[in-house]
Amino acid sequence: MSPELLSVLVLAVVFVIATTRSVNMGALAFAAAFGVGTLVADLDADGVFAGFPGDLFVVLVGVTYLFALARANGTTDWLVHAAVRAVRGRVALIPWVMFALTGALTAIGAVSPAAVAIVAPIALSFASRYGISPLLMGAMVVHGAQAGGFSPISIYGSIVNGIVEREKLPGSEITLFLASLLANLVIAAVVFAVCGGPKLWRQGAVVETGTAAAKGDVGTDSGAGGGAGGSGTGGAGTRTAPATTVTRTDAVPAAAVPLTAPVVATLVCLVALVVAVLGFDLDAGLTAITLAVVLSTVWPDDSRRAVTEIAWPTVLLICGVLTYVGVLDEMGTITWAGEGVGGIGVPLLAAVLLCYIGAIVSAFASSVGIMGALIPLAVPFLAQGEIGAVGMVAALAVSATVVDVSPFSTNGALVLAAAPDVDRERFFRQLMAYGGIVVAAVPAVVWLVMVVPGWG
Repeated sequence: MSPELLSVLVLAVVFVIATTRSVNMGALAFAAAFGVGTLVADLDADGVFAGFPGDLFVVLVGVTYLFALARANGTTDWLVHAAVRAVRGRVALIPWVMFALTGALTAIGAVSPAAVAIVAPIALSFASRYGISPLLMGAMVVHGAQAGGFSPISIYGSIVNGIVEREKLPGSEITLFLASLLANLVIAAVVFAVCGGPKLWRQGAVVETGTAAAKGDVGTDSGAGGGAGGSGTGGAGTRTAPATTVTRTDAVPAAAVPLTAPVVATLVCLVALVVAVLGFDLDAGLTAITLAVVLSTVWPDDSRRAVTEIAWPTVLLICGVLTYVGVLDEMGTITWAGEGVGGIGVPLLAAVLLCYIGAIVSAFASSVGIMGALIPLAVPFLAQGEIGAVGMVAALAVSATVVDVSPFSTNGALVLAAAPDVDRERFFRQLMAYGGIVVAAVPAVVWLVMVVPGWG
């Protein structure tokens, strides 16, 4: 058995044990990285640790620490109510607002994980308050980031277009951008429809008033006949009386979240995080943890509670798995798989297999890094003229980035870590299942739509 095949089988064993024995997958992956790295790949400790994602570790800790402080001092409550008022109480619009916001951030140059790190904690706090599926909200944030991620001035778009130019392949910046935008928009619409979006529309609008009244029901069941004051929207099929309202017993009136000094300071820090990351290209993790330390120094009581809310199990899980993926990269397993596919004599078959390799590996590793490796591997059969280069590059780009909803990718990990008041193991399984569906379905669809017609 080749070392590369053995390393893939060990990864499969890690998944099986973690699923059946409820052992933290990150701890198992660290052990696997040590065993495979030293016994199979002949790596020393430095070689094994070379795959440890130090930057992601700091991002996860820093962002979850900062937003744990924001939850502790009431800032996220204030932001949630501000968002409700901004959309005139239509809670169903909020997932789309978050989709558009992250898309706009990446389209103008933000790195996708940075945009998700900024938006996801706010979006998921809103989801927790109003009973929106965290899977729906997390997916909308991540797909929004990827929707704008390949604009001609974006980081991903610039990198991929640079690779295409370096390899002397035909390219179209607009086609690449529109392919990612439309693919993620369609997926977001499907997720919205499947994960409770229609129910949010039927529930009506929250009315943020001093008496915390609401039209219909958001997150709770107001009953078929409405509550005090008349007949509400209730559930599906209930007669609606547009002019009446139902008192929400779980709503918090806007006046209940005042702009205290800690809230104002935290809002300033959140704006500073956006400016530092987008305006000055500073690291999101280091910036977030620095701002969190400043807030903790001034208000230490909030800090004591916030430290315990850092998503340490998630940090262990993600860092362990990515360290093992780093060992796979060091020992050439990823290149071995790509070259094996590249040697297939049927161009269309090789194309769909490369899309699947890009999706599977990117679910655990750097999306841009995978594209940088796979696009050159596609050059030999693209040169034959049987496959359109523009469509193939677009298909690889979409396949390698749309899977960032996986909890093992940076974006998926940020969503998992940022979700408050959830069963993290259950949410992790939901993200993993959804990521698996995306990995299984999307590469085939984009291959059929973008590669088979022979674009470019």
